[in-house]
Amino acid sequence: MSPNEWLAILMVFAFFGMMMIGVPVAISLAVSGFAAGLLGFGPMLFSLLPARMFGVASNYTLLAIPLFTFMGVMLEKSRVAEDMLETIGKAMGGLNGGMGLAIVLVGVLLGASTGIVGATVVTVGLLTLPALLRRGYKPSVACGTICASGTLGQVIPPSLVLILLADILGQSVGSIFAAAFIPSLVLASVYIIYMLLLGWLRPEWVPAIPAEERAAISRKQLLKDLARTVLPPLALVIAVLGAIIGGIAAPTEAASMGALGALVIAACAGRLNRVTLKQTLHGTLTISAMIFLILFCSQPFSLAFRGLGGEALVHDLFGLLPGGELGAILFLMALLFVLGFFLEWIEISYIALPMFLPVFIGYDTDMVWLAILVALNLQMSFLTPPFGWALFFLKGVAPPGVRTRDIYVGALPFVGLQMIAVALVFFFPTLATWLPKAIGW
Repeated sequence: MSPNEWLAILMVFAFFGMMMIGVPVAISLAVSGFAAGLLGFGPMLFSLLPARMFGVASNYTLLAIPLFTFMGVMLEKSRVAEDMLETIGKAMGGLNGGMGLAIVLVGVLLGASTGIVGATVVTVGLLTLPALLRRGYKPSVACGTICASGTLGQVIPPSLVLILLADILGQSVGSIFAAAFIPSLVLASVYIIYMLLLGWLRPEWVPAIPAEERAAISRKQLLKDLARTVLPPLALVIAVLGAIIGGIAAPTEAASMGALGALVIAACAGRLNRVTLKQTLHGTLTISAMIFLILFCSQPFSLAFRGLGGEALVHDLFGLLPGGELGAILFLMALLFVLGFFLEWIEISYIALPMFLPVFIGYDTDMVWLAILVALNLQMSFLTPPFGWALFFLKGVAPPGVRTRDIYVGALPFVGLQMIAVALVFFFPTLATWLPKAIGW
């Protein structure tokens, strides 16, 4: 290998080393990329970098990120999500495992309307975990269900993960959203089947709400609550996704209408006030700034890696793998899974994928299919210890009697269920490719 190729390898190890000692991700990316780039090809780096930075700053599609974030944070801060969770929980509570089913369904709705894992896990954890434990749910099952359902927003459009994957893989956001629709419902269905099986095989782990408690709620009132709390955010999600997938509006235009719709829903619920708006703007700014800072700081890293011959190294590595294209995809899935134990999804997206992308372009891989496989895989990074963020979020709001071990043990079955969903999309690619082709993307 040439000295530059050794330098590319050293740059990657330096990045991971800085991460392990606690240096923020964005700084680790920028410092390792700048240092290796300057050592490898001198000040020319600074003549190439501005064009890359301008390309990110002027990317119209990325404007959808803060707009979709605003939509989600507004629905969370205005407590619309809390009302929805309470109503669905009452509707499903008569079944063994019914509260768990309600949490999964709410995870689907919150994932489609907020897409923010931290907000979903914290909200659902605060509202349901004490009640689940009080009603006799096994602590590990309750914790695992909350964590897994909270991560559904990573694969259900309009997800920030899907928007960034579309940008990285050079695909339209509409095609990626359409491709994710069926696989995300498949994953939610796998969760639902698991909860039904638990209710059948282990009813003592997931007992139903007592009959006298259910009798206090009339069917008429329940239907009114469903219409009041569930239909408005559901209609907003359908309108936003329908506009994007149907080609009626660009992602940024639909996201702006989604943000406006969230404001209208909060106002109709009587919860739009100065405090809520301030909290929403602060949350939107924080999340968007984090994403864009990492995005900008990844540019010197990726530029240096490509300039130092890193792409050729990766291509040679994949050439040693048996199985051709499918072998390469399996290797990528395994690598992303391992990285998920230590890194967040955005770091994996902007480090691993750009490195390996030329290999799959060479194989003429269907990028839409690959994007959904990657998105499902990245979702597992929120549940895999030691750095699964959904586990940390729940631990922060869990009652004192809930141990860290309960949260970790409860998440493991759902990691297995997510692997099943990845395997289904891998062996049946039409789950991801049928809808985009059917509607002409």
